[in-house]
Amino acid sequence: MGRVTSRRKVLRIRDGVADRRQDTLAVEEPMEIRVGGRPLTITMRTPGDDFDLAVGFLVGEGVVRSADDVLAARYCAGTDDDGMNTYNVVDVGLDPSLPPIDPSLERNFYTSSSCGLCGKASLDAVRTTLTWSVADDPLRISVETLTALPGQLRDAQKVFDRTGGLHGAALFTASGELLVVREDVGRHNAVDKVIGHAVRNGLLPLRETVLMVSGRASFELVQKAVMAGIPALAAVSAPSSLAVDLAEENGLTLVGFLRGSSMNVYAGADRVLLD
Repeated sequence: MGRVTSRRKVLRIRDGVADRRQDTLAVEEPMEIRVGGRPLTITMRTPGDDFDLAVGFLVGEGVVRSADDVLAARYCAGTDDDGMNTYNVVDVGLDPSLPPIDPSLERNFYTSSSCGLCGKASLDAVRTTLTWSVADDPLRISVETLTALPGQLRDAQKVFDRTGGLHGAALFTASGELLVVREDVGRHNAVDKVIGHAVRNGLLPLRETVLMVSGRASFELVQKAVMAGIPALAAVSAPSSLAVDLAEENGLTLVGFLRGSSMNVYAGADRVLLD
């Protein structure tokens, strides 16, 4: 639901020549995530795959661990000035037998699409909520397959082709087969959409898979991968120091600066097969 792109007039200047024309932009709108009717958080995102985004977020927070935990996801109250539904409020119904949500997760404030839900203070934030270990995952992936992933992700980003303004996240098999791709103005949102799709289709844990993301590899992206049972994360840009620490501690393979035929393997290098 919702618009994915929007048209705006711009003044374009090329080689000193100016003209006015229509440009296509990626839409960014707020989305409130509720659980059982209770507001949990608000994130800025690109409309589309909203149920995947909401469920994927809950996986990353350790609230949801399988498809059976999610009873329903629906759009609810939220109207514009004309009384039309904005489709910007998603309510997720969970199995009532699940433990109550930790009050500390109820962050009822604006969350930037660029940084996701920030503020994980230490590695202890994920130690207590891990469901699956990725350390013993049998994934092995060749350098040749890894170097092809950025191009496959880029080719699958249909909205990016029209806007140039969206991040992408995609899940691949060890042989480089594309399983699912999602786009959003936020890298974290795109990853949540990928993981949400997987959990809603009963695919967790995502063993023997590789998560490919545009941009950098942050602590939170490593956390989301580990929480979903993904053993490898690859990014076109740099990881943070804390992302490397978390990857090493949990046995996740972390690849950065994956561009052309080059890459840096920061953790879990034993899974990467040299040609």
